[in-house]
Amino acid sequence: MRRMAIETGTALRRVRDSLRSGDWLTHERIRLVAVVLLIASVAGLALLLVTAHGVIDRQGRPLGTDFSNVYAAGTYVRDGNPAAPFDPPQQYAREQALFGKATPFYGWHYPPYFLFVASLLAEMPYGLALTLWQAVTLALYLFVIWTIMKIPSPERGGMARDARQGGVTTDELSLTPARQPSTVDVPLSGGGIWAGVGYEWLLLALAFPAVLINAGHGQNGFLTAALLGGALVALPTRPALAGVLFGLLIYKPQFGLLIPLALLAGAQWRAIATAVATVALLTLVTTLVFGPQVWPAFLASTEYSRAVVLEQGDTGWHKIQSLFSWARMWGASIPVAYALQGVLTAALGVAIVRLWRSAAPHALKAAALCLAAILATPYTLDYDMMVLAPAIAFFAADGIGRGFKPWEKTALATLWLAPLVARGVAQATLIPLGVPAMLAAFAVLWRRAELDRIPLVRFGGSSPRMADSSGPARGHDIAAFKQ
Repeated sequence: MRRMAIETGTALRRVRDSLRSGDWLTHERIRLVAVVLLIASVAGLALLLVTAHGVIDRQGRPLGTDFSNVYAAGTYVRDGNPAAPFDPPQQYAREQALFGKATPFYGWHYPPYFLFVASLLAEMPYGLALTLWQAVTLALYLFVIWTIMKIPSPERGGMARDARQGGVTTDELSLTPARQPSTVDVPLSGGGIWAGVGYEWLLLALAFPAVLINAGHGQNGFLTAALLGGALVALPTRPALAGVLFGLLIYKPQFGLLIPLALLAGAQWRAIATAVATVALLTLVTTLVFGPQVWPAFLASTEYSRAVVLEQGDTGWHKIQSLFSWARMWGASIPVAYALQGVLTAALGVAIVRLWRSAAPHALKAAALCLAAILATPYTLDYDMMVLAPAIAFFAADGIGRGFKPWEKTALATLWLAPLVARGVAQATLIPLGVPAMLAAFAVLWRRAELDRIPLVRFGGSSPRMADSSGPARGHDIAAFKQ
């Protein structure tokens, strides 16, 4: 019995050590899982199409489900009644007229800005509009992930830190044990720090489980990920373009809670100015094109979205990936759920301000803002977890360029897999996995940024050593920072 206990303890320690180091995350395993998931995703979508009757699937829903509300809203704009989509009975009546009396209700919850997209798509047949919408936004998402892959690595002379915040160059990086190059088996690639590994970044980007969820619902997660990720890629060198992309995110205002704080903390004045100008111009054009009546109609519709969809959980608690929904799923009252969400949002705001004021590498700041943006809002669905894709890419970029620290590879793998199980497990067991996975990833990212703040001292010609804030400087094994 004692021997069995010892063997069990030894096995558990090996598992823990493997998870801590990330050694289990081999090239072959990553490729195998990604290929299997991609094949399963394609097969699932193909089955959905071949069993459909026209644009109605075998369960009586429009193909693309949620996309039907976008298309229906666009037809109202075409008919000269752009305020109608904001009234649920009118919106449902149009959906029934288009897709049959048995179709479920898919609410229109967007600000008036998105009517431009809806009206354009409604000029096409439904099937073509859905296909084009998903194909174009998927291409934008893949392009942004590719641009993240092209970020110059420290070894190739790139800037590992934000120069606006007192960044350091490659020569200075060479003094830091935590930033020494290390052997990395995460096979994201495509150029820059990813050169020489091939195009597995594309495999991982396509096989990311949120891609299937977004495609199945005909949703806008591809566009959201492309705009947020693209803005963060452009920010260091093209802040005006970044501001425009941030401004275009106004169609999903719930994801913009912490973006202004980050830009203010980082003194990104040009990006702020162009973002404000973009929103102002969009608002003016929207008012001129659709009429001022769309704004009170939109504001009135938010009451339905808040009370029915969010607070009463009409969409389903298992689909909403927020702390608010987690608390409500476990029986918390509405005030308690809002209080918990408010505490988390405030804590994330403090963390983002601290991080964006620091000299941390831009990739870490970008990854943290992507994670904080989705965690800070009480209303985010599992298809919105597409925003995790640029977060993972930025985080992995920094890890591959400067070496991974303990638990980081496992945290990234967990975050990548989270959309696959977040909805199903919560529905079956009431155990939420999405929010804990995102919080864990944010925690290890924060730890990485905080470890970067530890000052270095030199002792003659010896290797650099970390300064211990509680006493004299003491040495650290460089290998410990290369896990």
